[in-house]
Amino acid sequence: MKDLQGQLAFITGGASGAGLGQAKVFGRAGASIVIADIRKEAVDRALGELRAESITAYGIVLDITDRAAYAAAADEVERVFGGPPTILSNTAGVNSFGPIENSSYDDFDWIVGVNLGGVINGCVTFVPRMIASGRPGHIVSVSSMGGLQGTAMAAPYAAAKAAVINLMESYRQGLEKYGIGVSVVCPANIKSNIAEASKLRPARFGMSGYVENAQSIASLHSIHQHGLDPEALAEAILTGIKDNAAYIIPYPEVRDELEKHFKEIVDSVAPLESDPDGARLRVEALANWRAGRSKVFNEEAN
Repeated sequence: MKDLQGQLAFITGGASGAGLGQAKVFGRAGASIVIADIRKEAVDRALGELRAESITAYGIVLDITDRAAYAAAADEVERVFGGPPTILSNTAGVNSFGPIENSSYDDFDWIVGVNLGGVINGCVTFVPRMIASGRPGHIVSVSSMGGLQGTAMAAPYAAAKAAVINLMESYRQGLEKYGIGVSVVCPANIKSNIAEASKLRPARFGMSGYVENAQSIASLHSIHQHGLDPEALAEAILTGIKDNAAYIIPYPEVRDELEKHFKEIVDSVAPLESDPDGARLRVEALANWRAGRSKVFNEEAN
């Protein structure tokens, strides 16, 4: 997708932070924008900002963990715009910090439910509609640097974001044949209000193992206030969409850390000479299985 003129972007978490940054940058590039966010007042405020720039914008109040509501939102988009989005941006996310050993079921259910479940819901809702439209498109999901390596102070978040990376790699393989590109964004910190995400935590997830108060929120703000500007991140995402980049990581300071982390992983792989015959047999078996499954799938499709 080299040109956003005439495209339709559906952006979750689109009323603030990284989502609103994309809404502005994509809108200025010629796309019509649908922002989906759980906060009505934030949606209304964001729409005002977008329309002040003469960007065609539409807002939907949406809890991305609610699958029925997501389907209704997709129907609404098609009624208003005559078809599904050509760009799906899974950006909405929440976080909460605390020692991994203090994590509760509710911490996992809320954080994983939004950060991974919301992406799943977006893809399962929109991908079949995008394929059926026959138009080229693009899916971009915002993961995190935390998704590339574990962290003891944000374990549910990091686990969910790791799954998002894996999921986008899988969708990228599967959707290429339909002309739909897929990218995953792995930011470090962003200048946003994610530090206050706990204020949006539903009452049913009330049993947290973490300390969450004004002091802890202020501490997180001290980090995020120096994060990458959302519009700068959005410009990198726009370039990634145009280039159909698999990964978008506009943070030069993380290179050394990533090289060290993945070198440790690669170095842990046993050398080929330790089991050459077994390696050969396993590779052949997998190749034969793939060929057989491909034949079965093609026969079923016909």
